Amino acid sequence: MKRLTLFAAVIGIALAGTSANVVADPFTIRADWSVLPGQFAALIPSVPQYAPNVYRHYGKSYVVEPIKLTGGGATLTALAVGGTDVSTFSPQTLVDAVVNAKLDLRAFGEQISTEVPGYAQTYYWVDKEKIKTFDDLKGKVFAVNALGSNVDAAAKMVMAKHGMAPPRDYSVVEVAFPAQLAALKAGKINVAVLVPPFDQGAAADPALKPMFSVGDAFGPVETLMWVAKTDFIKTHREALVDFLADNIRMRRWMLDPKTRMDAVRQLADVSKIPMDRLEGWAYTNKDYFYPPNAGIDVQRLQKNVNDMAQVGVIPKAIDVTPYVDMSLVKDAEAKVAEDK
Repeated sequence: MKRLTLFAAVIGIALAGTSANVVADPFTIRADWSVLPGQFAALIPSVPQYAPNVYRHYGKSYVVEPIKLTGGGATLTALAVGGTDVSTFSPQTLVDAVVNAKLDLRAFGEQISTEVPGYAQTYYWVDKEKIKTFDDLKGKVFAVNALGSNVDAAAKMVMAKHGMAPPRDYSVVEVAFPAQLAALKAGKINVAVLVPPFDQGAAADPALKPMFSVGDAFGPVETLMWVAKTDFIKTHREALVDFLADNIRMRRWMLDPKTRMDAVRQLADVSKIPMDRLEGWAYTNKDYFYPPNAGIDVQRLQKNVNDMAQVGVIPKAIDVTPYVDMSLVKDAEAKVAEDK
């Protein structure tokens, strides 16, 4: 009997230890990204090295596994087949996910908004000697980072206003943002859309000029939203709230003049972009707009969707309200306030 009692005690201790480990192990959130700066996933794992008090829940309730994708349709496919947990969606991709892929999902946080007055604008660049008017764009090759992205939608919207649509009047190809300027100069494409810091080289080249902007299509855009399947949010809600709370602190750290250069140094180290190409604009009003509380502007998102539907970029407009869950951001804000 003593041996049985001792055996049971040992098994009980072992099971208790196993249970404790399961509870203590942080959950891995697989989150996609395509470009830096502007998207957070690739930066999150190393934030504690630069600012130990910012990511207070990292390694406790969750960790992030960054997954690099091209954006647009690739992010939708990855989320649909279970290749990612948290995906970066544009307004167009959100509509595609709801209307075509029939996914049950929610947008729960905003990474960046673009074309916001007072912040950086996104321009489509051309050779100013070869392209003088919109009529000169007929038959030309446009580059976007990914089909289904905001920049893809914006180009189609602007060109539709001038009576042109692909593939009848021009073609659209996928070229990664870092390669577009070189492709434009080499004549492999005729129109390049350049986000920071890649627009700096175009601005310094007197042979090039901006032809139009994303803002000419949309005005301000809810450019990059964090989206997850509804079941995933329900199952891992606490970890996602911690994820957002830490990210809200990260935004404050990035944008505070006292600590901004530490954040820029991290960005340089992760992106391999030299500091001198970042320090003059990254995380300032020369950069895109990072909503301080990671909240989605639902009215703006609805306008973006309506505008795309009006010119046929998406098959129809949807009411975005059922597909946005702002409760996680609200809980994250409360958690940040408690953590002070």
